[in-house]
Amino acid sequence: MPFYGPDAEEGHIDGVSSGALGAYLFAAAMLVLARQHDAAALTAFTLMTIATVAIAWRAKAATAAVPVAGALATLVIAHWAVDIDWTTLTAPAGPTAGAIPDAGRALYGTHLALGFAFAVLFAASGFLAQGRSPRPAPPIIWAATAAIVPLAILVALYYRIYGFERSIPFAGLALLLAALFAVATEWLTKREPRPGLPSAAAIFATGSIAALALALTFALEKGWLTVALALMVPGTAYVAEKRPLPWLRWLCGVLVALVIVRIGHEPRIVGHDVGEAPIFNWLLYGYGVPALSFWLAGWLLRRRADDVPARMTDSVAVLFTVLTCFLQIRHYVNGGNIYYASAGLTEVALDVCVGLALAIGLERLRGRTHSIVHNVAALIIASLALAGIVFGLALAENPWLFGTPVGGHVINLILLGYGLPAVLAAALGLITRETRPQAYRTIAAIAAVGLALMYLSFEVARFYQGPVLSAAPVSGAEGYTYSAVWLAFGVVLLVVGIFLRSQPVRLCSAAVVMLTIGKVFLVDMAGLTGVWRALSFIGLGLVLVGIGRLYQRLLFAKKPPAGAAPS
Repeated sequence: MPFYGPDAEEGHIDGVSSGALGAYLFAAAMLVLARQHDAAALTAFTLMTIATVAIAWRAKAATAAVPVAGALATLVIAHWAVDIDWTTLTAPAGPTAGAIPDAGRALYGTHLALGFAFAVLFAASGFLAQGRSPRPAPPIIWAATAAIVPLAILVALYYRIYGFERSIPFAGLALLLAALFAVATEWLTKREPRPGLPSAAAIFATGSIAALALALTFALEKGWLTVALALMVPGTAYVAEKRPLPWLRWLCGVLVALVIVRIGHEPRIVGHDVGEAPIFNWLLYGYGVPALSFWLAGWLLRRRADDVPARMTDSVAVLFTVLTCFLQIRHYVNGGNIYYASAGLTEVALDVCVGLALAIGLERLRGRTHSIVHNVAALIIASLALAGIVFGLALAENPWLFGTPVGGHVINLILLGYGLPAVLAAALGLITRETRPQAYRTIAAIAAVGLALMYLSFEVARFYQGPVLSAAPVSGAEGYTYSAVWLAFGVVLLVVGIFLRSQPVRLCSAAVVMLTIGKVFLVDMAGLTGVWRALSFIGLGLVLVGIGRLYQRLLFAKKPPAGAAPS
């Protein structure tokens, strides 16, 4: 049979056959767009689309034309939905305007019916085509078209009718589509194994997840689009674990990127309607729910491999957790305005506390996961917290320098900004004793001691000066109290350092004592008078003698001679 070319291989996709059908369909689709959906052009395109599906069903060599038909059908419906004004192929009527009637236009309901018909055509044919080919490529192509085209058409019709507003009817249609895809997945998994069948089942499962996400988007407010996209990630990760297809793992990465783009477009998720309630506002839903979704998805992906998609998901999980915490702090402190121009002591204090707490959590987590993402994230967040301590708490928002009211005697901003961060920094240093280098632990110890020393000093100032602190000249009693408190703190640090066998803590103790000695000789000698000066020198002498004795007994104790009997 030379007139018909060579015999086709069973299950082989021929580029010429598929390309020819695609070219005819493309021309018909362009005609529909150019003639503004003229009824005759639309009818011709519809018939050619049906014919293409039928030919691909009969001849597997033309299977590649199916996604082309699906894409062009979606384009036609989407063009009608967004009402793009394309240049027509007909010349303007000119002087004959009105005398020659324009070509008829399809009615509004026609496109709705046509859109649903296209969706049914591609979904049904894509499912029924499974198991008919000895090669895996055709069933995968059919399944991908069956899952993508109905979803895309549904979105286009939803936009045309509701303009991305809330729609219960379309949410119901999306739920129906999700159920049908789920049933298709179940049936395909129970069939006798055939080439491409597991991949097709995974595609339908992913389509079911996407349809559920669309149902949430259609039924709820605009901000739920972010939540819906994020909820697709753990669902897709679950399918990827059950059906280990590499592209499903990368699909998780694509969905994560879409959520990031959505957040970048509008960080407040819903614009000005974030809500004024602390914690329970749109920041919690728009950032907190995606954060939980990404944590779950990262765990699912990591169970099979710690690859790029898994690391992307883990990274964004950490990012959204951090954003949830810090944006909630901004929202709470600034009355709902996350774009407020500056930050005060309260906000910086909360940021530092949360940053240290997150660093502690990530340090514990990385010990279990051994993930480079958690390792690097812990270092980055700890570094940011350290920057907040140095440049925020110690300099920019220091209540001694700027007279910020600190509140009550004990429960006040001093406790929040300096006492609690000191405890958290100390805890961070303790839990990293066996996992981080010496330099890391030394920095943590210095930060903890510095914060604790500032806390004690500010508390003394609060006791003597009231809620508004000042570094102005102080009374003799206040100056002596500083010296006494610093000395006591230095002794406590020495005891703690000896108990923990921590050289950084002992060095910090020595630094505090040296600071106190310097204050006594340089400040107290000049500023204190009478009994306060005497008490300052007597107290310092007694403490130094005590420290010397402590070092002599505990650190430099004589070892018993070899062979001596214990007493």
